[in-house]
Amino acid sequence: MTLTVQEEAPLAPLTTLGVGGPARWLIEADDEGGLREALGFARSRGAVLHVLGGGSNLLVADRGIDGVVLRARLRGITVTRTGAGRDARVLVRVGGGEPWDALVERATQEGWAGIECLSGIPGEVGATPIQNVGAYGQEVAETIVAVEALDRGSGEAVTLSAAQCRFGYRDSAFKREVRGRYLVTAVTFALTPGGAAAVRYPELRRALGETAASPPLAEVRAVVLRLRRSKSMVLDPADENGRSAGSFFMNPTLAAASFAAVRARVEAAGVLSAGESMPTFPGGEGRVKVPAAWLIERAGFAKGTTSGRAGISTKHALALVNRGGATAEELVALAVRIRGEVRARFGVALLPEPDAWGFTAEELAALSG
Repeated sequence: MTLTVQEEAPLAPLTTLGVGGPARWLIEADDEGGLREALGFARSRGAVLHVLGGGSNLLVADRGIDGVVLRARLRGITVTRTGAGRDARVLVRVGGGEPWDALVERATQEGWAGIECLSGIPGEVGATPIQNVGAYGQEVAETIVAVEALDRGSGEAVTLSAAQCRFGYRDSAFKREVRGRYLVTAVTFALTPGGAAAVRYPELRRALGETAASPPLAEVRAVVLRLRRSKSMVLDPADENGRSAGSFFMNPTLAAASFAAVRARVEAAGVLSAGESMPTFPGGEGRVKVPAAWLIERAGFAKGTTSGRAGISTKHALALVNRGGATAEELVALAVRIRGEVRARFGVALLPEPDAWGFTAEELAALSG
């Protein structure tokens, strides 16, 4: 068992946004025994415990975290084959601290279908079920069969089924009814050997070519990486838009009645060119998904907009970026301005995608209220 503890540890270098203050304590543990010891450490000090993965979906307040930040570095991959023919599956059990994109790369190389469209997403495997990570028409909820975790209160090891995770769009029980209860230690995915790639997303279909009925998984991965790179959605220190948390806002999904009201406001706002209509996607269960980036741009926030040392990516309106030396306060101020204008003009309340640590209730309300 290995456990290291640092006091007043800088967090900004551990996040892709590169902003935020220090953690009162930063703990790294590489096995379940270390995780239990970290839980005891936080409990004995009456401190709130936060779990830090790859830092790619996180905004830390400038004041930092007056508590414990835990980096769970559990590694290891185990592969088991089950079934035959059309029922054949590869069960891949992955430690929560494994890099996500390395897993996707291996799956595409091995010919295991199920996560190929999730290429290039930064972070660690343990975070994927919490967020129900998704991109280009695919979500981890489609392949997750089990999530192993430690109960923070009892230290007991538990295994949750996919049904118990209650996955939704960029959502899960880990963000709602059992928020803060578990530490994810491993995730098991059921992938399909020799399976077809999931080419559902219009942009991905166009990039692959409409005639590509069943492209190889490796080709799908390469195209997804190219698309993400064109939007500065692949980590690259040399990219002027590289210091971001990816998509800062989620695409809103609206009930039919709400969507009709929003569409009417869009049409009345005069933001559509001749013959243009508001883009939409199926949102599931009779709902409609609207691209947040489109709403942001039509609300007057163009790509490349700057606000002090913060700004909007020059390549994608959903990404807020640190232009160099930005503070969390500057990023939040820009996010609040964007939310306010989109809501005022179109009646849509955008919700932030990154976790926000160290903020007051009032600050959080401004971001997501």
